Amino acid sequence: MANSTKSQTKVVGTTIDAMIKEGKALATIWKQTNSLKDSTKAKGFDTRLGKLLQQLKASSPVDSGQISRQTLTTHGVHIIDRRRRSEALWFVENEVECRDFIAKSKKGFTSLTALQASMRKASKEAEAPTTKVEEVEAPTTKVEPSNVGQSPVSKQVVFDKLVKVCDANGIDMLELAEMIIDHSTAPTVTEVAA
Repeated sequence: MANSTKSQTKVVGTTIDAMIKEGKALATIWKQTNSLKDSTKAKGFDTRLGKLLQQLKASSPVDSGQISRQTLTTHGVHIIDRRRRSEALWFVENEVECRDFIAKSKKGFTSLTALQASMRKASKEAEAPTTKVEEVEAPTTKVEPSNVGQSPVSKQVVFDKLVKVCDANGIDMLELAEMIIDHSTAPTVTEVAA
C-alpha cells in the first residue's frame, strides 16, 4: 500500500514540478518578449503562459477558478504583470477566434490588448444595426421622477426595480439572492475590528 501512495505522489509531484519549471521559464521569457507574432505561436510566450494559467485555473480549489497568489508564486509567474496573464489566458480560451481574426485582419497587431480592442469593436459593429432598430421602434415616452430629496424608498420599490433590472439584463434572480444572503451574513468592518 505504501508503494502505491509513493508512486501516486511521484506522478503528481512530477506534474507540479513540470508546471513550476514551465512557470519559471516563462518568467525569464517575460522580460524579453515584445512581439505578438512570436508570442502567439504554438510555443510562443502568450500561448504557453495561457495554457499554464488554464491548467492552474482548472486545478484551483476555488469554485470561481481564481488562482491563489501562493500558486502563482510557486510556479514563478507572479512577476508577470496581471494584465498580461489575463490577456494570455483570454487568448488561449479564445484561440481559434483570435487566429481567424488575425488572419482576416489587414492590419497587424502589436499586442494582445490591441487585438482584444479590435475584436471587441468588430463585434459591437456587427451587433450595432439591431440595436439601432430597437431604439427607433421603441422610443421612451415615460419619464420617471427623480428621487433626489425624497424620503427613503420602500423595500417593495427596491424589489420591483431589482426585478426589472435582472429581467432586462438576463441576471438569474436565485444567484443574486444567494449573493445577497452571503453579503448579509458576512462580518461587517466593525465586527472584524472588534
